[in-house]
Amino acid sequence: MDALWLQFVQWLHTVGLHLDPDMARNVAEGARQATASLDMTSMLALAAALGWASGFRLYAVVFLVGAMGAAGWFPLPPGLSVLQHPVVLAVSGFMLVVEFFADKVPWVDSLWDSINAFIRVPAGALLAAGVFGADNASMALAAGLLGGTLSATSLATKMTTRAAVNTSPEPFSNWGLSFLEDGLVVGAVWLATQHPVAFGFALVFALILSVIVLIVLFKFLRAVWRRVSGLFSDSERTVV
Repeated sequence: MDALWLQFVQWLHTVGLHLDPDMARNVAEGARQATASLDMTSMLALAAALGWASGFRLYAVVFLVGAMGAAGWFPLPPGLSVLQHPVVLAVSGFMLVVEFFADKVPWVDSLWDSINAFIRVPAGALLAAGVFGADNASMALAAGLLGGTLSATSLATKMTTRAAVNTSPEPFSNWGLSFLEDGLVVGAVWLATQHPVAFGFALVFALILSVIVLIVLFKFLRAVWRRVSGLFSDSERTVV
């Protein structure tokens, strides 16, 4: 095992990530303890939380989970131990700040979500799969599918809600919704790590609410689109 970790450390050096061998062994020991301390319910809750929350705030999820592992608040499974590396924490922390402010500006938030849509869903799947790691390939695959689906669901809810809110000229509803999403991400990660069963019930409720919101707002946005299209059609007829 020590030889494998030394090889891993050497590989990190080749890609520019410098990790002390003793630190690597400590990370490995913590990962083994995490695997032993987390039961199946806790691991599934963590995988679901990482996937679902990634659809809202991917970089916040990466930073929060990595910081919890680095601070010793929550022992990370082997597949997620890389999140507590200082370089990963620095990059995710920087992107967290960028996303925090971009998400508070009307229409910029929708543009940001559109760009990151291609990142959040696969990242949510990878984070969820990382809970189980390569040692349990079947569960990692199932968790990846679960995480990707939940990430896509929360992302669709977020983008649809923001599109509807951005039809209003005032920015306050946008700010309030953005801060609500910030709180949801922190709450989901905390609840999944501390009370996994309660998180399961909360997730079911959130998914039901997401379906309702998507149905209602889709009808609203379709009506807005028809109204806007009708205005353009009337203006064209007037010009002709």
